[in-house]
Amino acid sequence: MNRNEIEAWYRRLQASFALAIEAFDGEGTFESDIWSRRGGGGGDTRVLSAGRHIEKAAVNFSAVWGATPVGLPDRVAAAGDRFYATGVSIIVHPANPHAPTFHANLRYFESSSSSARGPVTAWFGGGTDLTPYYVYEDDARHFHRVLRATCDRHEVADHRAWKEGCDRYFYLPHRGEARGIGGLFFDHLTGRLEEVWAFQQDLGTQLIAAYRPILERRVDTSYGTAERRWHEIRRGRYVEFNLVWDRGTKFGLDTGGRTESILGSLPPRARWEYAYEPEPGSPEAALLDLLRGEPRAWD
Repeated sequence: MNRNEIEAWYRRLQASFALAIEAFDGEGTFESDIWSRRGGGGGDTRVLSAGRHIEKAAVNFSAVWGATPVGLPDRVAAAGDRFYATGVSIIVHPANPHAPTFHANLRYFESSSSSARGPVTAWFGGGTDLTPYYVYEDDARHFHRVLRATCDRHEVADHRAWKEGCDRYFYLPHRGEARGIGGLFFDHLTGRLEEVWAFQQDLGTQLIAAYRPILERRVDTSYGTAERRWHEIRRGRYVEFNLVWDRGTKFGLDTGGRTESILGSLPPRARWEYAYEPEPGSPEAALLDLLRGEPRAWD
């Protein structure tokens, strides 16, 4: 395992996931935007817009390196003056409010000293989560069962801890709400890297299996202007998390990443209505009850 192998596999994952989404949508295609980073590296941002079922999707690859930016947290930089980071990030925003938003990220990081004798610290991180706008328990169970089965195939994977980590991370403390129904979140895994890498590849290949059956069930569900309004209000919460709390967004901006690519995960439309609360007993209120309660074990 080396950075070239990891980088090449992330590129293949980007291509295969994008092809799978195009095949599902049937009309939309991804446009590729190749970019370079001042200071070292670059990436490939692929965005699909205004498809038949997918309103927007971004499947992004990057590999960046150079001098460790001033102010990067020590636990990320590991006190090194040089860094290398590569990864793939995925976000899918369906047009239908009954179909959930999907997110995944897989990444690899190295920190080193410019001295030939300086140590190299390497780690993996990543995860995936689901953000529904209406509660469908069979969707939630399917998503979490795929993730649980993937973890169960690898001794280094800790499903319980990573599921709890996801519930903690994708949370809006200023709202007292979870962003969605969770999934997996793991970070700074420095031990048994070969085994973690095998797990990460398995997880990457399972992402479309975790998500596509849910899309197939929901994209033809009928909806109207009220559901669309709710969809956009809840998308506003998604935007709030990404801009206020997400560490990946901050890391990308702090390391001189490409702003358009970093913010490519945002939905094309969202809204903020002052002090909006849905009618008690409505399907919309049922979602808030779920997101404001204790995290559930879905699998």
